[in-house]
Amino acid sequence: MKHILYTALILFVMMGLTSCEKGNKNETYHLYFDDTIPQLQFAVDDLEKELSAKGISVKRESVTSFHGKSSGNAIVVVYKTADIDQISELLNTNIPKQKKSQSYSIRVNRQDKTTDIAVLANDINGAMYSVMDITEAIKLQTLNKIKDYDKVPYIEKRGIKFNISMDMRTPTYSSYNDASQQNIPEMWSMDFWKEMLDHLARDRYNVISLWNLHPFPSIVKVPEFPDVALNDVYRETKVVEGRRGNQTPIVLTDDNYEVVKTISIDEKIKFWKDVMQYGHDRGISFQWFTWNIFTHGTFGKYGIDDKQDNDSTIAYMRASVRELALTYPLLEGIGITAGENMENLEGEYSNEKWLWKTYGEGIRDAKKINPNINLQLIHRFHLSSQKEILDEWKDYPGDFNFSFKYLYAHMYSDTKSVFIEPALKYLAPNLKMWLELRNDDVYSFRWGDPDFAREFVKNLPSEEKMAGYYMGSDGYALGREFLSTEPESPRQLVMKKQWYLYMLWGRLSFDPTLSNEHFQNVLAERFPEVPADKLFKASQEASKIFPEITRFFWGDIDVRWFPEASKKVDRFYNIHDFIMQTTMPGSEDINIKVWRDLKINGEDIKGKTPFEVANSLETYAKNTLDLVAELRKTPSESKELRLTLGDYEAFAHLGNYYAEKIRGATNIALYDATGNKAEQDTAIVHLEKALDHWKKYGVIYTKQNVQPVKWGRAGIVDIQGYLTDEVAKDIGMAKEWKMGTIEGPLVKRKELNFRE
Repeated sequence: MKHILYTALILFVMMGLTSCEKGNKNETYHLYFDDTIPQLQFAVDDLEKELSAKGISVKRESVTSFHGKSSGNAIVVVYKTADIDQISELLNTNIPKQKKSQSYSIRVNRQDKTTDIAVLANDINGAMYSVMDITEAIKLQTLNKIKDYDKVPYIEKRGIKFNISMDMRTPTYSSYNDASQQNIPEMWSMDFWKEMLDHLARDRYNVISLWNLHPFPSIVKVPEFPDVALNDVYRETKVVEGRRGNQTPIVLTDDNYEVVKTISIDEKIKFWKDVMQYGHDRGISFQWFTWNIFTHGTFGKYGIDDKQDNDSTIAYMRASVRELALTYPLLEGIGITAGENMENLEGEYSNEKWLWKTYGEGIRDAKKINPNINLQLIHRFHLSSQKEILDEWKDYPGDFNFSFKYLYAHMYSDTKSVFIEPALKYLAPNLKMWLELRNDDVYSFRWGDPDFAREFVKNLPSEEKMAGYYMGSDGYALGREFLSTEPESPRQLVMKKQWYLYMLWGRLSFDPTLSNEHFQNVLAERFPEVPADKLFKASQEASKIFPEITRFFWGDIDVRWFPEASKKVDRFYNIHDFIMQTTMPGSEDINIKVWRDLKINGEDIKGKTPFEVANSLETYAKNTLDLVAELRKTPSESKELRLTLGDYEAFAHLGNYYAEKIRGATNIALYDATGNKAEQDTAIVHLEKALDHWKKYGVIYTKQNVQPVKWGRAGIVDIQGYLTDEVAKDIGMAKEWKMGTIEGPLVKRKELNFRE
């Protein structure tokens, strides 16, 4: 029993559950736990806060003072496998058989007016999650419904992709955008990281991948290249117009930057060590991802440049990777990219040989100094060949896996991916893939459809071939939000603004059996003044709009489609584009031109027609607007509820806009082939309605969000400005349309995401 007390968090609750939920000021909880375990301290802090909110007093005591009985109320959690048999016998519970990482079992024993809850966790992180379960049950007033259950993580590694711009001298991919620039100071704020990592842990995420073009000057010191390490944090004050952000090197002048934080490189290293330690104490591991070849921040010192055959650059990169591995013992992995700024040379300086000479040899050098280093190397399939990769990396001294863009840039498109099928089919034995779940769709809005997320998670590859996932954007910085016209102080985390979105993906990735009723209860607790079933349904209907339109108008990578603005990086998509753009591969949607030709030729039409897509969008929009109108009838002082309903309304107006635009484009396509003036007239009516819906969208969008905004991959977006003018041009285009305008093949592109 002495060993049990030393290794277990023990909280023992013997009480009537109903009294807990109602709160009893005479009730006291004796919380027995080993307060040297940070994960458990964190979880118990939340538990105590929730109990106190119910009016129940809490008394923390040393775990060594518990001897199998308590004068108060208790829950027992054992997190070491060796102790499970003893605790199970002591509390007369069944022994769980599952031994997987993060798994746990809850056993409930009700007697008379008391209830014993035993949690048998397989490790510390499982114990942390189990306490979170109990805290949530108290919060949602569902503790009295708890029965024996077992939890095993459905996906073991559940991560976030974070494009992190640390400094104008060490930018991330497409960092010259408002979100990245405003968040540079936050990347050096411990308050920010603590808040974010706490939030990630509560949502059951356990990986964070930080993506930067060339982070080394901001995070390590390299003895052979001492003048490369950067002190302080700079932010640009004069943006160079027309810059190709990733390739263009920074040139410092006297008036084009500001110092947003004074900090030495030694202090920077300590900062990142502290961040990683804090994440570790929340069950979260870190990865660094880079694109290659970039040498931002080196300023050409020591002859370093982006040339692939530059031996000085290779030596510098190899030493930098070595120092990264040695400096950060808590770092779990390094992710690399072949080809973003490479010259595709042959021979000794080929892409893969360059990566092996720098990253592979750098990690091998580190292991010679510290054999305990075990860094996972994650090689993106992007622009790469599996055979070439495996030939060069056969001697890598550690775990080696791949990374794959699962749905290119649009995870909010469909719940399954046909793009991964070749990669799964030809994946080398004993290797796994990290899935890159790219959200370059939903930047501004609060999204929430558990049915979509649940089905998506269930369709992911099995753990035999999937190492885990990381979810995030290239064109949006996952820091503090900067859009709100009514900002909090400090500004909200993006993931606190979009709390429901991140909760759904994290929780359902851990346990896809969580029911819609559970999430409805979550909404009821957060917004008690409105009917939870109607709010749940409004969220779900609004959230169906972007997947519907993105399946129909498929722009695979981020620069080719941004549904919030009907544009790509350099221009707006007009009705001609809607006629010629292909639909999403693997979907049942039929492109407008293809549908028109089938119809005119009298051929069978199989699939979802353009008009059916438009009808679906209109239905989702109508349902959303009806529910929002009903919910607004209930008086509420909640700012968050008001803004949430505003987001749903914005989704709906945009859905109506796309519905009418598709109808107008389809009628014009028919006019183009037949010359039937009635089709043209009908198209004009639809496009005039589309303009009206866009204007409504613009009103609610700009009421809640600043405009214009520069996004990393979508360019300048100004909903009520130039984009409204572009929407109006569709009407003029339809009026002046000439027969025979539509010709040539559909717009189809294939990004190099996998090659054998």
